[in-house]
Amino acid sequence: MPFSSRSGGYFSRQREWHAISGSIAPSADGNRQPKPVQSSKEARKLTCNQHVRERNVNQEMSSFLAPWAALRAASWLRPAGVVLAGSTLVAVCAHIALPLWFTPVPLTLQPFAVLLLGLLLSPPLAAATLGAYLAEGAMGLPVFAPGLATTAGLAHLLGPTAGYLLAYPVAAALISFLWRRSSRGFAWAMASAAVGNLVILLAGALWLAALTHAPVRTVCTLAVLPFLPGDALKVAAAAALAAAWGRPRRHTP
Repeated sequence: MPFSSRSGGYFSRQREWHAISGSIAPSADGNRQPKPVQSSKEARKLTCNQHVRERNVNQEMSSFLAPWAALRAASWLRPAGVVLAGSTLVAVCAHIALPLWFTPVPLTLQPFAVLLLGLLLSPPLAAATLGAYLAEGAMGLPVFAPGLATTAGLAHLLGPTAGYLLAYPVAAALISFLWRRSSRGFAWAMASAAVGNLVILLAGALWLAALTHAPVRTVCTLAVLPFLPGDALKVAAAAALAAAWGRPRRHTP
């Protein structure tokens, strides 16, 4: 075989190998030419430009997502603040108390705070606020009302007044549920608060009856009748505040 044909086959196979490996670029006449090799300086420049572009993209994404992250954090902070403020209100009202010598249940402003929170908050938030209050008392914080029972923490929560305390989340959520499905007038506020207050008194009487095994008349004398006049005033006061709070909101365009 002539040398020219063998050398032509060799160079043809070499061009095919370069075409597969991509180390040569096509020329204007269709033949592939070797690609110019970039210098290390140019490679570093390209890498630096790529890092700059990636950093700019990351900054743009961060600036775009920052308001959403702040909004999400604010959506958690507001309910948490409401729960903390509401439980503090109940604790303060619990310490405005007048112990009675004939019953382990003292006269306090605690039910007023429960009624008011039920009228002002949504049902889940009202229940969460009173649940947080009970949790604070169970952990030993001085949030429960003083009385004949000198126990604290979980022992107080399961003492003679436990029925009233455990009914607070249910009563607050029920008041909020009824109030938000009404015309939001003073009469509806009083009716909703009165229903919640009756739930608290009933739960307290049932718990005390189960704890003392006393007859119904004795239980009513200890757990219900002494508190009816004061509770009527608390219902009226909570209803008046809730109706006054909701009146400007209803007339706001």
